[in-house]
Amino acid sequence: MSEVQSYSLFTEFDINLFKSGKHFRLYEKFGAHRMIKDGLEGLYFATWAPSAKQVFVIGDFNGYTNDHPLQVRWDSSGIWEGFIPNIAEGTSYKFRIESNVNEQWLEKADPYARRAEHPPHTASIIHNQEYSWSDEAWMKGRGSKNALTAPYSVYEVHAGSWR
Repeated sequence: MSEVQSYSLFTEFDINLFKSGKHFRLYEKFGAHRMIKDGLEGLYFATWAPSAKQVFVIGDFNGYTNDHPLQVRWDSSGIWEGFIPNIAEGTSYKFRIESNVNEQWLEKADPYARRAEHPPHTASIIHNQEYSWSDEAWMKGRGSKNALTAPYSVYEVHAGSWR
């Protein structure tokens, strides 16, 4: 079994916000995030599996085997996380979860993934490239179109017809 290094992007403040349902930037914490740890480039993985007995990251990089277990946080948040070095862009992956309730094994796509395989395949894909927006002209003019004093349309739907 390969070693998954202990590491966390979650602060105590993040955990408090998460537990209270008020963390509005969880996409910055959950999922797969490229980073450098102890001089090694790799990926930090985090998922929420509160009823899990074990959680593994499986994928192309390890032959879809249970070689890379994640560690559950000590704070009863149900968050499993870890750092795995040397995973290339475009690699497919899933979370393999053993349920604590019925010991059933499940393979789940990452709900915070930035890319996914085309159906019928269901794996997530490592994709950390930033998107380059090209809407500068629209952004400059939106203030006048989106003002509280600007006209707007209201539509009602009654029994399947528009009014």
